[in-house]
Amino acid sequence: MSVRVRFAPSPTGALHLGGARTALFNWVYARIRGGKFILRIEDTDKTRSTKEAVSAIFDGLRWLGLDWDEGPGEDGTYGPYYQTKRLELYKKYAEQLLAEGSAYYCICPPEELEKKRKEAAKNKLPPKYDNSCRKLTPEEAKGKNAVVRFKLPEGVKAIVYDLLRDKVEFEADLLDDFVIMKSDGFPTYNFACVVDDHLMEISHVIRGDDHLSNTPRQILLCQSLGWKLPKFAHIPMILGEDGSRLSKRHGATSAIEYEKKGYLPEAMFNYLARLGWGYRDQEIFSREELVKKFTIKGISKNPAKFDLDKLNWLNGQYIRKALPERIIDLCLPYLEDAYDTHDFDYVSKVVRLFIDRIVVIPDIVALSKCFFTDDYDIDSAAVEKHLKTEIAPKILGELKGRLEKTEPFTKENIEPVFKTLASELGLKLGQIIHPCRVALTGTAASPPMYDVVEVLGKNKVLNRLKKQ
Repeated sequence: MSVRVRFAPSPTGALHLGGARTALFNWVYARIRGGKFILRIEDTDKTRSTKEAVSAIFDGLRWLGLDWDEGPGEDGTYGPYYQTKRLELYKKYAEQLLAEGSAYYCICPPEELEKKRKEAAKNKLPPKYDNSCRKLTPEEAKGKNAVVRFKLPEGVKAIVYDLLRDKVEFEADLLDDFVIMKSDGFPTYNFACVVDDHLMEISHVIRGDDHLSNTPRQILLCQSLGWKLPKFAHIPMILGEDGSRLSKRHGATSAIEYEKKGYLPEAMFNYLARLGWGYRDQEIFSREELVKKFTIKGISKNPAKFDLDKLNWLNGQYIRKALPERIIDLCLPYLEDAYDTHDFDYVSKVVRLFIDRIVVIPDIVALSKCFFTDDYDIDSAAVEKHLKTEIAPKILGELKGRLEKTEPFTKENIEPVFKTLASELGLKLGQIIHPCRVALTGTAASPPMYDVVEVLGKNKVLNRLKKQ
């Protein structure tokens, strides 16, 4: 069977992490099976769906590298992969169900239904529709703002066969004659989803387990229409580190926000793939490795916890693996904004010093402050330990005099200055380097000393040594 999977977001906001992970699992499954990954925009929520949200979804998928084989164009054009452009199709199949007696019109006022729901809740009963319009004729419903309800078959068994969870049984009495078409001619989620999955020949529905309760209704609709069922796999949700459902209070939740926060797309791709899925003890996967090793059975049945520390660790690993030129280009806008610098050569040298220390790209601003301004933070403990010694002034004075004569001012020429001075004073090399580091950078921790001296340049180095 040809594998065809779909990601079908509702365009009411940006692509959040849960949706991004669902899209990723669908994309990988299509690639590993040589199938098709379809993007469908479920935009029937007229009050909340926006073109801006559609663009945000495109941006998030594009950033993660999740290209779709079929779907809407990224140029903003609408087409058959937008549900609002398929209303006639939903109407056609609703009319088929009506004609076959598998659906009927309902004219119950919304306020009356709400009252009955409240009464059921008060009596601790399921808020089910009471089927009061089952015998209503189309003539009686005409002109009365009617909806279309699916007629629940007699003796129905609510069973879902799930690729991840095996057999899932629902209590049949929790189901009722649910609405499939609203009075405004728009389909409900469950109906549109079933029609689209059938017409788009979707073979596997891989989605969040918040949709699991919808699945029995969708199965019943498929069976009533005489259609073949797709295979289902429901993925556990993502929780925050505190165990509650992931939300904005846990930090950025949309994929594109993480781009703005300085994460690399391949790190986020890797992290989302590992969020609830695993292969032995492996942590880092290239895109190609994931396509070879991914299986639905490898997905945990338990909710995954979002772990910012793990994401940060992964991002640091990918920064280290990236070409330095790419990291420099990413850091440049942050440094230009923070320090109004446009000296690309100097920025390049500075960034290269810190690539091993950057966790997220904006880190470069704080890490490199002493390279762009004299108003940088001073570690008082480091000053006390390394600059308040009896010999520190002599060390820094000697370094200043010798570095002033060093030409060209490169680390190859700078290194012997430090080593010779240490030998002459009978000190360990670290006793020369530490006070110099604090004097030049304000901290006891920095990139290699000779690189720091070279990149800072002779003028900055001599001026800072002179101040000590």
